[in-house]
Amino acid sequence: MRVINRLNQYQRLWQRSEGLPLSSSVSEIANGCFCSERHVRTLLNQWQDAGWLRWEARAGRGKRGTVTFFRSPEELRSEMMLQQLDRGQPQHALQLVPLATEQLSQLLQPFLGGQWQNNQPTLRIPYYRKLDPLRPLVLAGRAEQHLAQQVFSGLSRLAGDDAIPDLAHHWQISDDGLSWFFFLRPQLRWHHGEAVNAHQLQQSLLTILASPTGERMLASVKSVSQAHALCLRIDLHFADYWLAHRLASVCCLLPHPDNPDIGTGPWRLVANSTMLVRLESHGWYHGVHPLMQAVEYWIAPQLFDRELGTSCRHPVQIAIGAQQDLAQLQPVSQRISLGFCYLAIGQRSGLSPAQAQHIMALVHQSGLVEQLPLEEGLISPSGEMLPGWQIPQWEPDRHMALPATLSLHYHLPVELHAMAIRLQQLLAAQGCRLTLHFHPAKNWQDYHLLPEADLVMGDRLIGEAPVFTLESWLRLDPLWPAIIGQPCWQNLLASLNELQQHGEAASRHDAMQAVFQKLMRQATITPLFNYRYQVSAPPDVEGIRLNAWGWFDFSRAWIPPPVAID
Repeated sequence: MRVINRLNQYQRLWQRSEGLPLSSSVSEIANGCFCSERHVRTLLNQWQDAGWLRWEARAGRGKRGTVTFFRSPEELRSEMMLQQLDRGQPQHALQLVPLATEQLSQLLQPFLGGQWQNNQPTLRIPYYRKLDPLRPLVLAGRAEQHLAQQVFSGLSRLAGDDAIPDLAHHWQISDDGLSWFFFLRPQLRWHHGEAVNAHQLQQSLLTILASPTGERMLASVKSVSQAHALCLRIDLHFADYWLAHRLASVCCLLPHPDNPDIGTGPWRLVANSTMLVRLESHGWYHGVHPLMQAVEYWIAPQLFDRELGTSCRHPVQIAIGAQQDLAQLQPVSQRISLGFCYLAIGQRSGLSPAQAQHIMALVHQSGLVEQLPLEEGLISPSGEMLPGWQIPQWEPDRHMALPATLSLHYHLPVELHAMAIRLQQLLAAQGCRLTLHFHPAKNWQDYHLLPEADLVMGDRLIGEAPVFTLESWLRLDPLWPAIIGQPCWQNLLASLNELQQHGEAASRHDAMQAVFQKLMRQATITPLFNYRYQVSAPPDVEGIRLNAWGWFDFSRAWIPPPVAID
């Protein structure tokens, strides 16, 4: 915007005297504003007409005049931001943000949290990093996966342990479990208003099936066809009573086949840039409509500078609110995540089963996790993989000798770096030198060194349906063939294909528990710690409840309108 350039020129002039009256010539002002003398005269007249300053010129070329400032650049930026927000153009508002951390904090804080802009309730959330494009098939980040579920829908969706209808209002399964019929809701609409038809959803499903992730997730699917204008038929190679769960997973959400940014969820994506992600309520949504008009992520890494003492904390501890509300912010919802960071030991690492058990016992019995130099209340040491799935209670063998060297490969989150350093120190005391290899990503996709790892640490995100999520983990994550070997992994997949044919959910759950209890007894995998999810909000933001992803349902949050109640 041209106004940004003019404001930046004004700020350069202001900074010459820090807002005090300034004696200067037109040529000096032009040099400082990087423009011609003719243009700077135009700027001075415009700024004077706008009431920003007073310019008292003196006759004669090169004579010095006096600039008297009436408005500070910070005041003008805030005013312009508010104007752009009232016009429904937050992307323009954020272009007005200066780069200095302290200035950024002072400028942005009044606009964060719950706001009524132009009579529309809007929730603004500060965020610490740029968000990836919302492509459900390849999303790794927790925030992106949560956002994808706000923007896109699937034939079904997850609720607790169950899969329930979404775009399909009902489904029927043939007696042999090989044919599934999904009956679509009538009058479905894409975000841009176009009517949804079965052919479009069929196209999107076929695109998923043709992807590497879809091939593994939907390995049982033989074909997808249109049985009717409002019915999709999915035929299987073999029965899969987790099919509705699979179709509800993030990778099976259904974007428009011709535009990957358009979906059918409760929120439509309006902007996704390096500075701003904006969602707006989808008026044609087929479910319960949101209570707010818009949700915005303001990408401002500087606000997470701990020295500022801001309300922005760790990414798993979301804070909604302005700086002046900091004292009032209270945790309104907390929960311990079902997902966990884990330690895995490769079966081809050269470690004997007894040595692998010794390392697992050292990690859990040494108090290593409890002693990590992390923010208090951020994590909780794991004693079970899922509730009721207890880890083995081994004791370290003080006579056990370990190899002279081992390698540890680990990826994000950053807490695993602290864990890696402490594990290195722990094994050094056992006479074992642990070399560290950090993979700066959120998963193991395209990491070719994984088969060389002796030890592996990573993060397993779990949202809804935790047992099904762990089944998908075994199918999709490159971790498993790398640490147990391709032949064992193929045998494991065969077991998964067999247990998915159990029609009773309890039977599938029991079988999955047995699979993971065996992996833990073999010292192949152990959970290390769970995060403590938390969301804090000021008193004027209602309906905030943490979900299993560590976020909250945007559609249930609301902001009381600014009215007096007697």
